[in-house]
Amino acid sequence: MEWSEEGVVLAVRRHGEGNAIVEAMTPAHGRHAGVVRGGGGRRLGPLIQPGAQLSFTWRARLEDHLGAFTVEPVRSRAGALGDPLALAGLASVTALLAHVLPEREAQPRLYAVSIDLLDRLIVDPDWPLFYLRWELALLEEMGFGLDLGRCAVTGGQDDLAYVSPRSGRAVSREGAGDWASRLLPLPPCLLSGGPAGEAQILEGLAVTGHFLETWLAPALGERPLPPARGRLMSRLERRSR
Repeated sequence: MEWSEEGVVLAVRRHGEGNAIVEAMTPAHGRHAGVVRGGGGRRLGPLIQPGAQLSFTWRARLEDHLGAFTVEPVRSRAGALGDPLALAGLASVTALLAHVLPEREAQPRLYAVSIDLLDRLIVDPDWPLFYLRWELALLEEMGFGLDLGRCAVTGGQDDLAYVSPRSGRAVSREGAGDWASRLLPLPPCLLSGGPAGEAQILEGLAVTGHFLETWLAPALGERPLPPARGRLMSRLERRSR
């Protein structure tokens, strides 16, 4: 069994003397693991860090075996190491993907938006907004998309201001009525592609975080979300003060 494809490293753990087990994400093979011979050594170790984009060739005797990767560098994204916030964003993206993706299922759309976000971390100061949109895409691709197009109560599309924490549907101010205090705020940046301030982005991340914790995590067997997301939220909150 053999395939070759470009992908991104999600997680790495040592395996025996000088080797490593690498979890990668590729468009056609999704989250896929393999042993990298020498992956714990000085030559390959620096190449196979989470977030690195590599060319992978996977080989195994049978399809259900762990198999082995050979790798070639494509893009290191080592630039994030000099920016603690960007590094926290990179860690949250790779940790969430490693946590939620089913094994060996193609994820071409999610791969594309993930690569776009990882590329922006170093060069685009507005990347937190794209990170928020990435979490929306993650929920959608995992089967837990939010319905923010019209009010769940009135059916209208105007003055949408809240999200139901139970249904994930938008609610207008009129539709919310006396229930407004029990609903999640719906910042405009979740509805449009326009710019957003830090406070709006944090409100949006509180919404996506709620559904990651209450919808997605239970579907994965009640495993808590990886701490990397919480660390990113803490850094974004400190920056906004």
